[in-house]
Amino acid sequence: MSLQSSEETSAVPKWRIIGPGLVVAATGVGAADLVATLIAGQKFGYALLWCVVVGCVMKIVLVEGAGRYSLATGRTIFEGWRSLGIWTTWYFAPYIVIWGFVYGAAAMAGTGLALDGLIGGLSVTWWGILSGLIGLALVWSGRYAIFEKLLAGLVGLMFVTMVGAALLTLPNLPEMLTGLAPRIPEGGLVNTLALAGGVGGTITLAAYGYWLREKGWSSPTYMRVMRIDNTVAYVVTGIFVLATLVVGAELLYSTSVAIESSDAGLLDLSVVLQDRYGQWAGKLFLLGFWAAAMSSLVGVWNGVSLMFADFMTNVRGGTSDDADARAGGKWYKAYILWLTFPPMIMLFLGKPVWLILAYGVLGAFFMPFLAVTLLWLLNTDRTPVEWRNKLHSNVLMVLCALAFLVLCVNEVRKAIAGP
Repeated sequence: MSLQSSEETSAVPKWRIIGPGLVVAATGVGAADLVATLIAGQKFGYALLWCVVVGCVMKIVLVEGAGRYSLATGRTIFEGWRSLGIWTTWYFAPYIVIWGFVYGAAAMAGTGLALDGLIGGLSVTWWGILSGLIGLALVWSGRYAIFEKLLAGLVGLMFVTMVGAALLTLPNLPEMLTGLAPRIPEGGLVNTLALAGGVGGTITLAAYGYWLREKGWSSPTYMRVMRIDNTVAYVVTGIFVLATLVVGAELLYSTSVAIESSDAGLLDLSVVLQDRYGQWAGKLFLLGFWAAAMSSLVGVWNGVSLMFADFMTNVRGGTSDDADARAGGKWYKAYILWLTFPPMIMLFLGKPVWLILAYGVLGAFFMPFLAVTLLWLLNTDRTPVEWRNKLHSNVLMVLCALAFLVLCVNEVRKAIAGP
């Protein structure tokens, strides 16, 4: 990159170039994360508020590592994984196929549930199918600029509605501050780790480098901008999750109202809001619920499809620079179709037990896999010396890996015990 282009980049106001970080953060916060956060607030009030902060820091560290590797080396995260040995491909191949099938059904069901509560007229299944088809149409061409603006709009909508709902409940500020003191309530270890781990993403964290490439940020010149982008995005996400916890603590914990542990829990909460503040409050919350679900759906339809395209191109002997490995290529479009149409069968027929078991086990290993492989990539000659991990990055990544390993063991145990 020329000196002139470098100067032009640094001269652009930072708020105008924030983008891929907001995309990865928005994609990672879906209906399931909202329910988990609400249940944490319902069970423990503000006691786990500190977990929201820890979760944001964990994701900032991991996403920064993924972005730093991509910018420093010019290689994708999958190319990095392949350099660690064939075992990474043997894990990733079945994972991305099974994950896409099950996630496609879950994402469509989540958006369908929100639209059924917000508008009605169709069943949850048909609203979900319509959402999947809209997601397909929005990302089919692979044009990143349009995709980023769409996600920014959905983030704004979900942020305003959820923060608005939190302010409506008149949160107890002194009690909130006590929640910043780290402590684990009795019987709350899993909730603690799940809340910290659920602040914004799983496989979508690894998609960050692909979105950087689509944005045109492709060299160390963009390192500082990438770090600002990533940090701002997760601060915004943290405020959003904090608002969700406030709603759970103020409306559910204080009144002992229970909600379902599935996505339907968000419908339960909309009813509570409607009963207390009026129909408009319930509808406003459902609008935020839909925005969160739809942003995850559209983000995955684009980001994980980019990962699949890179994966397929590389295992077939190509490179990450080939047209087939990029947005709009044949493998990118093939995975969008995989996310959209086969999962519709699950919406009608239910989820086969063996598939849910495989999904749970493979998925539980992803976050430890990401943390450990980033530690490996960023501490060896696979990364230029200047951009390798410093001591604080290693300490934080090791703590992330340990936390996610504990969650992994718990999730595998639950998956084997049965859905």
